[in-house]
Amino acid sequence: MSTSRSVSPSRRGILAAGGALGIGALLAACGGDKGSAGANGGAEGGPWAFTDDRRKKVSLKSTPQRIVAFTGTAAALHDFGIDDRIVGVFGPTKLKNGKPDPQAGDLDVDKVTVIGNAYNQFNVEKYAALRPDLLVTNMYEPGALWFVPDDSKDKITALAPSVAITSSRVPLARIIERYAELAQALGADLNAKKVTDAKARFEKASEALRKAAKSHPVKVLACSGSPDLFYASNPGINADLMYYKSLGVDLIVPDHLDKGGYFESLSWENADKYQADVLLLDNRTATLQPKELAAKPSWTKLPAVKAGQITPWSSEPRFSYAGAAPLLESLTKAIETAKKVN
Repeated sequence: MSTSRSVSPSRRGILAAGGALGIGALLAACGGDKGSAGANGGAEGGPWAFTDDRRKKVSLKSTPQRIVAFTGTAAALHDFGIDDRIVGVFGPTKLKNGKPDPQAGDLDVDKVTVIGNAYNQFNVEKYAALRPDLLVTNMYEPGALWFVPDDSKDKITALAPSVAITSSRVPLARIIERYAELAQALGADLNAKKVTDAKARFEKASEALRKAAKSHPVKVLACSGSPDLFYASNPGINADLMYYKSLGVDLIVPDHLDKGGYFESLSWENADKYQADVLLLDNRTATLQPKELAAKPSWTKLPAVKAGQITPWSSEPRFSYAGAAPLLESLTKAIETAKKVN
């Protein structure tokens, strides 16, 4: 995967000079608004509580009615039936052409307020103006709120309680279960046909991948490209890769991991260190794609590239059955059609 999970991009100040005073005023105003919002929500069943993966219990007077979430998190909650209460998102939401970023899933990005479309672009004033009841995001590192900038974290967390769901070091299926638990706590019906159909598809796709891995044994490398480095990702820490490996996929394990454990950074001259039959290539907008990688001779010389055995990798998966099933199906197809090239 790319460096963003373990090495943060350069920090930038979000607030202009004097902006802190504006936030203070909004914070004071927000307190009053949230009180009335909570009272209106009381009809939904009284007090609400949820313990997140930091073991922090969030207790509110009523079920949250105004939720702001990381884009992929919002998309996962949407898949479970939480929709109208998501009022804002932060993280990759819209592409340059205005279309939804892949991480937005089936979320209607035109119906939510985007308070930051990239890392470190969290607009605190816009967030405060949304009068949030709850902030929800992933947690790739213990205690770290994904895409919540360190330099404005205190201002952000003062505006509303936060819920963080562990997104690495445990298999994909378990994280999806946690998101289902959160969605249910927020009022989602996990027995709704949309949800049960998605779960059935996920289970069917999991079994198909298990069979493909057994009948077509090929070596797979999950990787990511940047202008200067080639990253070989670790299936021992990435949730989706952990799950694929548990199903029998022969994923290559890098032997010299960078700090954080997510990947091994290789110079492009050493991109051929691991002999893979299939390349699972990070497809996020911030990473190099095959068209751009074609300019690198060391990439074009890789046996899997020569054989055309490259398949997209959503290295920040959407943690829902609906979001994960297509990823399993895509990898299954890639393995079933691949030939050994090493």
